[in-house]
Amino acid sequence: MADEFAGSPDAHAEGGDGLLQADPEIAVGDGFEAFVRAQQPSLAAYLARRMPEADVPDVMQDAMIRLLRYRGLPEMQLRPLLYRIAQNVMHDRGRRDLSHRRQDHVALDEYGTGLASPGPTQEELLAYRQQLDRVREAIRALPPRCREVYLLNRQAGMSYPQIARHCGISVKAVEKHISRALQALRQCLAGTGAGGAP
Repeated sequence: MADEFAGSPDAHAEGGDGLLQADPEIAVGDGFEAFVRAQQPSLAAYLARRMPEADVPDVMQDAMIRLLRYRGLPEMQLRPLLYRIAQNVMHDRGRRDLSHRRQDHVALDEYGTGLASPGPTQEELLAYRQQLDRVREAIRALPPRCREVYLLNRQAGMSYPQIARHCGISVKAVEKHISRALQALRQCLAGTGAGGAP
């Protein structure tokens, strides 16, 4: 039964250090296991000189798994094969990283705090739109002359004397219409829990 699993990648487990560990079901006297253990430190050093250290355990693991296919070869042939496989894995990863533009990627856990939009949240935008709808409705509900005077002042930017001349009323009447409009809008905003002059 142990020989049945000996050639499969499942016959090995990754240890806490990321290196290949022997499966307890494999025979203790297996020369391949001893070879793998003996090669791990030198292979790790070889790879560390050629690639980022964080990637070394993954490349080693992939290389060891690919080497399992050649488990029956003599040890003198396994060593150069292991390094050739490791080099190929390293180049494969490099090509994949280039094609996926890995160097342009930013880990969210490092820089994720700055990704939040400085603008208002969706909830704040929704509340603002709802408040704006209520203000528009309150303006529509104003008496026609009051609404006209208020809009001439707020939207057209006309002064009180200009509005008085335009509408044919006194400046005092303009002040009363503006005051009435502002009072109605304040009541509308007080009902929404927001303040400020429109």
